[in-house]
Amino acid sequence: MRIQVRRTGGFAGIERHAEVDTSGRSDAQEWHALAEKALAAGRGTPPVGVPDGFSYQITVDGRTVYAADPRLTEDQRRLITRVMREGA
Repeated sequence: MRIQVRRTGGFAGIERHAEVDTSGRSDAQEWHALAEKALAAGRGTPPVGVPDGFSYQITVDGRTVYAADPRLTEDQRRLITRVMREGA
């Protein structure tokens, strides 16, 4: 499973992108479960965010959803944080 996160917005407006490929990882099942929960709570179109807040595009194996601060679910926040921390 390939999980991609693109973050835009924020005070400086800097875009950041990270990706994790779960193939062959010992924790792949954990990633899959978290990704499915995050996708289920996402929107098909970019939501209206708040000034200087972040907006996110989450893509899992070609399926894309959108989310924005401050209305991220806990699962979305966990997935985004992990991908940004561990992804390339």
